[in-house]
Formats: sequence, structure tokens, C-alpha cells
Amino acid sequence: MKQVTIYIAVASAVLLSACMTNPVTGQKQFSLVSEQQELAMGAQQYAPLRQSQGGDYQVDLALTAYVNQVGQRLAAVSDRQLPYEFKVLNNSVPNAWALPGGKIVINRGLLVELHNEAELAAVLSHEITHAAARHTAVNMSKGQLLQIAVMGASVASQGKSYGNSAQMGANIGAQLLTTQFSRDAEREADYYGMLYMSRAGYNPEGAVALQQTFVKLSESRSTNWLQGMFASHPPSQERVNSNRMRLQELPAGGDYGERNFLAKTAHLRAAKPAYDAYDKAQAALAKGETRRARSLIQKAIQLEPKEGHFHAFSGDIYQKNKQYSQAIKQYNEASYLNPNFFYYYVQRGKVEQQLKSYQKAEADYKRGIELLPTADAYYGLAGIARASNRNDEAKQYYTAVAKSQSPLGKAAYGDLVDLDLAANPAQYLSVQIGVLPDGNAALQVQNPTPRNVQGVIVRVQYTDAAGQVRQLNKSLPSVLAAGSGAIIKLGFGALSKEQLASLRGTVVRANISK
Repeated sequence: MKQVTIYIAVASAVLLSACMTNPVTGQKQFSLVSEQQELAMGAQQYAPLRQSQGGDYQVDLALTAYVNQVGQRLAAVSDRQLPYEFKVLNNSVPNAWALPGGKIVINRGLLVELHNEAELAAVLSHEITHAAARHTAVNMSKGQLLQIAVMGASVASQGKSYGNSAQMGANIGAQLLTTQFSRDAEREADYYGMLYMSRAGYNPEGAVALQQTFVKLSESRSTNWLQGMFASHPPSQERVNSNRMRLQELPAGGDYGERNFLAKTAHLRAAKPAYDAYDKAQAALAKGETRRARSLIQKAIQLEPKEGHFHAFSGDIYQKNKQYSQAIKQYNEASYLNPNFFYYYVQRGKVEQQLKSYQKAEADYKRGIELLPTADAYYGLAGIARASNRNDEAKQYYTAVAKSQSPLGKAAYGDLVDLDLAANPAQYLSVQIGVLPDGNAALQVQNPTPRNVQGVIVRVQYTDAAGQVRQLNKSLPSVLAAGSGAIIKLGFGALSKEQLASLRGTVVRANISK
């Protein structure tokens, strides 16, 4: 009972110290995340998240400058000053998102669906409010409070260590984007977003029209929309009605900015057929329709020759068909057009590795990792190190890849076992001491690896009847299959509890079965 009391006291202290003022509403809200942590998270996750979702849209840099101009106009009248940034992502999914600290993006796939600058302002002001009102920080804090409750229950019932329970996952950026905001947070973002639109001189009717469009699109159940905007910002008629009511509270009038918006987005809208062809080419290649994929990507390149993604995809097709020189030409063109996107370097590295141009491949993999660390790049570096007899270096790369829960992670673990099992068998094969039904002690050797092993020798340490500590080796005569276990009888006869407790077993030798 004492432990429960301690937990309640600690939890109460956490709750009292975590009450903060919402910078937008002025109301008290619960948050375990400080402003410094918000700023750090946003700064750390902004670039890798953009890389992982297609990278920045580079074909028309003036478009990003325009979006940033609109965003900064809105941010200037928000209730919380942050280092706001606004980027356009090269992604066909209609979406927009905000990270803590005011790091905001809008996908080109959403921009082409808008009709005027007021609608763009509605999207951006909504995301500004999420950042300004600390909505992500509150979401995170609720999750952390749940962890505290779980930890408290653990302490009260078992008293076990729980040091790792409160640690955030390595993929925190993806979690920040996939967590849905509450209905209250969405209403708040709509409410104050419209206020910011009005303050900045935009007509807030744009927010009403935008939500009406979203409701109609949601009824169509479009996969593109469902995995984009609607995944984290679900539309509803309730939100449309709330926006209409909010409109009555705000001054009438304001800019729609239709002419300016159409002029600034003219190139993007004209290029939409090229990106549609690109999306269809990706779907075709995924189905194994290589010829159709090639035809579609050639069409895309003709329509928009300055898009690096199109050339890289053409390179992927050539690579798939083992036409390596053509693939490298396409990756070269892609990296020339957009030198700051990770994928082009990783893919070119794979081709160079196939051609045994290890020095070039290694440079490309490392450049890709600078932009976005990926399992593909680390696996490629591991293969090069292994081929160059730098096995210790290869082990480090394989270990990094093996941590990922993916087919490549499993392959890397198998490669690591190949390289390291003979030198460190106890790291891969486990030994448990048990008692057989006849009362005799035995060892159970487990092989959780994806490789069959042979020549297994286990060193057994035990205390004899005279109290002397002794050692002996026991061998497993047969092959130990991947994912299986085997019993080794010790032949000691029945042992006392004390003797059984003193038994220890460690695998000291094993080899991969050829």
C-alpha cells in the first residue's frame, strides 16, 4: 500500500507542475512538454520527415516562396510567435501538417485542389493554430500520462524496474504526424484559424468553402484523400456549421486572392497531368507491368522534364531490368535537378554496387544517409564492407539494419549471424537449465536465428557433492535447425535444489551449417 501512496503523490505532483496556459485560448491545459522541447522536436524532425515524404518541391521554387509569404502573413497575427517555416512537399497525396514549434508543410497534391489564396490561408492558419495552441504537445502529454499510470501500476503491484517504459520511440516523427487531434482541437484550429485569416486581411469565407469541399470529397471515399488530409483532420458537416457560425462573429469582407493564387500556382496546375502519369506509372510497376510503367514515365518526363522524381523512377525501371548504365544516367539527371533528395543517391549506390564500383557506391550511400538514414543505405554499406573484408565494419552496419522490423532487417540479422556467430556464439544461442520428468538435470539449447548451426558445444559449470566448482563441455552431435531447440542430458542423476541452482550453461562454440 505504501508504494501506491508514493505513486499517487508523484502523479499529483506531475499534474500540478504540468498545468500550462494555452497561448491561443488563454485557458489552462495539461502538458508535460516544455516549449524548449517543442522547438527541439520540430527542428530535429522537420527535415527527415520531409525527406521521407517526397522531399521539397524543387521544380518551381517560386511556389514555395509564395506559400511561405502567405504563411508568414498569417503567422504574424497569430497569438504565439514561433520560428514558423512553410514548405511545399513533392507529394501527390492531398495533405498538410504542422510539427511542434511551427514547422508546417503543404503537399503539392493539396495545392492543386485549392481555388484561391483564401483557401490556402485557411489550410495554413489551421496548421498555425495547431502549432500555436500546442495541440501536439498536449497529445504527447496524454500519452506520457498513460505511461506514468502504467508505470505506477507496475510499481504498486510488482516493484519491478520500469526505466525503459517512459522512453519515446525512435520513430517519434512519424508518431507526431499519425496521431489524430481531438474534435476539440480541430474545432479550436478552425475557430482561431478563421480569426487569423480575418486579422491578416483574408476573407474567412474561404475556410467555410474549404470545409464544404472536404465534406463532399470525404463522401466519395477517395483513397488519396483518406490517407492524406482526412487521416489526421477528418471533415464533418458539424465543422462546416461551426465555421458558418464563426463567420458571423468576424468582420465581413477580406481578400480571396483568386487571381494571384492562380498565377502563382499556374505551373503546378499545368504539370498535374505529368504527376498523374507518374503516380500511374508507380502503380503499374508495382503490379509488374513494366512496359506500361515505362510508357507512362516517359510521358511524365516529356511533360515535366525538370522533375527529378521522374528520372529516378525511370532509373528504377532500368535497374529492375539490369540495364545499369541507363539507370545511372537517369539517377545522375535526377541528382543534378535536385541534389538534396536522399533516394537518388541510394538507388545509384545500389547500381554502382552491382557493378563493383564500391568507392562510388560508398560515397552515394553515405550522402543518402546524410539526408535521411535508411536501412537500404546501411545495408549497402555493410555489403561493401563485407566484400572488402572489413568485417568489423560490416557487423556494425548489419546491426543497425537488423533493428528495423522489415524484411531487410531480417536479412541483415541473418548476414550478421553468418559473420559473427562463430566468434560470439553465446550472443545468438541461448541455454536454459531444466529438469527432465525422470528428475535428471538437462540443458535446453535454443537457436532463434535464421541459420542452421552445427558443432554446438556448451560449457557447463556446476558445484559437485564436495562443494567444488567444476566445468565440463557437452556437445550437440546433430545440426540445430533455425528457430528450433534441443535437449542435452547432463548425466548427473538427480541433483539437490542447491546443486541445480548452481548450474550454468554457455555456448562456447558453434558454426553455421553449410
